[in-house]
Amino acid sequence: MANYTAADIKALRERTGAGMLDVKKALDEADGDAEKAIEIIRVKGLKGVSKREGRSASDGLVVASINATPDGEGQVGVLVEINSETDFVAKNQVFISLADRVVATAVASGAADADALLAAESDGVALSTVVDETAATLGEKIVVRRVARLAGEHVTTYLHRTAKDLPPQVGVLVSSDAAGAAVAHDVALHIAAYSPQYLSRDEVPADKVADERRIAEETSRNEGKPEQALPKIVEGRLNGFFKEVALLDQPFAKDPKKSVGQVVTEAGGTITGFARFRVGA
Repeated sequence: MANYTAADIKALRERTGAGMLDVKKALDEADGDAEKAIEIIRVKGLKGVSKREGRSASDGLVVASINATPDGEGQVGVLVEINSETDFVAKNQVFISLADRVVATAVASGAADADALLAAESDGVALSTVVDETAATLGEKIVVRRVARLAGEHVTTYLHRTAKDLPPQVGVLVSSDAAGAAVAHDVALHIAAYSPQYLSRDEVPADKVADERRIAEETSRNEGKPEQALPKIVEGRLNGFFKEVALLDQPFAKDPKKSVGQVVTEAGGTITGFARFRVGA
């Protein structure tokens, strides 16, 4: 029987994120040698990468980085979502270290989407290879799902934990001018909670606005509203729609009597863009 203890099993699980049975088998095969056991886990894990392709990876984390632009005149924020199959792996240090490497590669490469990021080099090898090797070690499917890149005079990030023992599950980037930086953090918290789809009503696609207008009109007629009152009623309902989907129209989380746009204007600033990821959503 291999010479190892329960503490050795626990330590190896923490280092690799592998299941208890896989760790015990590896330690048995390695005769208790932890480093050899890790190699065994990785080799067996790589053989199983293709088998994991069809499995769902809906857990994970979001990670962000903000850096100065090359000309030093502004900032660039990068937000990445990386998925695992379970929260056990999501909070494992091996996975968290991978996330840090992924976002660092996103910053260095300038990749604007997941495919470009996976093709980018990280320490001389394709990031996709790094991800596959980590998936092999952890024994789970790992997916670099999406990337957001936001530039502005000032960029703010907010990462929200939905549970104390898990890494951040919601990530937000907000770009603004210098004056808008004063309220950008509060706006980022608002975005995390209220998940707007667009910055302003002007950014909502025309066909979507037309659909909402048609639905509002049909609904009002079906409710028996007077024909002469329809235009005002429809506009009111359309404004309600904008308050749901457009950030600057939404009632501000910290003071619902004001819109986000009003709060930003009172600060003398401008919000120029945002990005929001929620793991698995």
